[in-house]
Amino acid sequence: MKFRATLLSLAIGTTMLTGCADQMQKEQAAAPTADAVLGNYADIALATYEDSLTTAQTLQSTIDRLLANPTDANLNAAKTAWKAARAPYQQSEAYRFGNAVVDDWEGRVNAWPLDEGLIDYVDNGYGTESDENPYYTANIVANKTLKLGGVTVDATAINKKLLAETLHEIDDVEANVATGYHAIEFLLWGQDLNGTNPGAGNRPVTDFDLNNCTGGNCDRRRDYLSAATELLIDDLQEMVDNWKTNGAARTDLMAKGPQGGLSTMLTGMGSLAYGELAGERTKLGLMLHDPEEEHDCFSDNTHWSHFYDAKGIKNVYLGEYTRVDGSMIKGPSLSALVQAAAPAVDAELRGKLEKTEAAMQVMADTAEAGNPFDVLIGENNPEGNQIVQNAVDALTDETKSIEQAIVALKLDNIELEGSDSLDNPASVMAE
Repeated sequence: MKFRATLLSLAIGTTMLTGCADQMQKEQAAAPTADAVLGNYADIALATYEDSLTTAQTLQSTIDRLLANPTDANLNAAKTAWKAARAPYQQSEAYRFGNAVVDDWEGRVNAWPLDEGLIDYVDNGYGTESDENPYYTANIVANKTLKLGGVTVDATAINKKLLAETLHEIDDVEANVATGYHAIEFLLWGQDLNGTNPGAGNRPVTDFDLNNCTGGNCDRRRDYLSAATELLIDDLQEMVDNWKTNGAARTDLMAKGPQGGLSTMLTGMGSLAYGELAGERTKLGLMLHDPEEEHDCFSDNTHWSHFYDAKGIKNVYLGEYTRVDGSMIKGPSLSALVQAAAPAVDAELRGKLEKTEAAMQVMADTAEAGNPFDVLIGENNPEGNQIVQNAVDALTDETKSIEQAIVALKLDNIELEGSDSLDNPASVMAE
C-alpha cells in the first residue's frame, strides 16, 4: 500500500508538473510580441495627445467667450476648461525621457516654474530683480519695448511669433516661460499670494475688460492670452501629427527595434515616477515647504496634475488608456511581456501602481476638501506632510519594481532620471 501510495503521489506530481508546464506554455504563447506592444504604446500616445488637443480647443472656445464678454461666469468657465485640459496632457508625460521628439518639444507646452513677472504685473512681494534673470520683471503686457543688456526687444505686437521665437526662455533662462499651459494659467488666475494657506490666484475679470480695465493694458493682456492659447493648440497639433502613421515620433520609436523601443517605454515610466514626479515635483517642495515649487501653482490644481502623471505611468505599463469621451484603448502591454518572463515581478509592479494611485487619490481628495498641495507641504502641517510623503514613498517603491521589470526583460543601458531631493537631500538643504 505504501508503494502504491508513492506511485499515486508521483503520478499526481507528474500531472501537476505537466499542468504547470502546459499553463506556462499557454502564457508564453499568449504573450504579445514586442512590436505589438510598441504599436499599442504609439496608438495610446496618439489618443492621449488627440485628447489634449481637443480639450485645449475647448479651452480656446471658453477664452474666446471670456474676451467677448468678460464676466466672472465666463472667467470661471475658462478656468474649468483649463483644468480639464490638464488631465489628458499630464497622462502623456510618461512619453518623456525616452522619446527625443517629445523631450525636445515638451518645454514649449509644460515648462515650469516660471518667473511670472516676465509676462504681467506682479505683487510687490515678488521683488524687482533677480541675479539669475534680467527679465524677471520685464512685464511684456505693460511694455512694448524692452532694452536689457544692450538688447532691444520689440514687443509692440503680442502674437505667437513674439512668444515662441523671442520671449520663451529668452536669454537662455529656463524660468522665462512665455508659452504653454502655465503661462495661460497665470493669465487666468494671477499670482497665488496665499503662501501655504488655502486659496489660489484671484485675478479680477476686469483685467480683461476693455471698458472697465484693471491692472492696466487690458488690450495687451487679452492679446497675450489669445496668442498663448493659439500657440498651445499649434504645438499640440504638431505632437498629434508626430504620433500618426509615419509621424516623426512613431517612426523614431519603431526604428529603435524591439529592445530599444521597450527600453524607451520603461525609461519614461521610471524617470517620470522617480526623478521628476517623486523628486522634483513633490519631494523638493515638501523638503523646502515652499509653494513656489508647486507645479500648478496659480490654480492650486497640482494634486490632479500629479494624479494624472501617475495614471499615465500605469497606462503605459498596462497598455490601456481611457479617453475623455469614456471609451478605452486597450492592447498588447508591457505587463503581458513581464508576466511571461517573470510573473512575480509583474504582479508586484501592478500592485505598486495601484498603491501609488491610491496615495495620489488621498492627496487629491484632501486637496478637493480645501487643503491643496501648497497647504499640505506647509512647515507646520505634519498630517499634510505625511500625505505627500506617502505619495513620494509609493512612487519610489514603484520605481524599484520598474527596475525589476527592466531586468526581467533583459534590457540594458537604461538610466533613469534622478533628483537631488531624493538622492542627495543634504545638497538641497545647503543651497
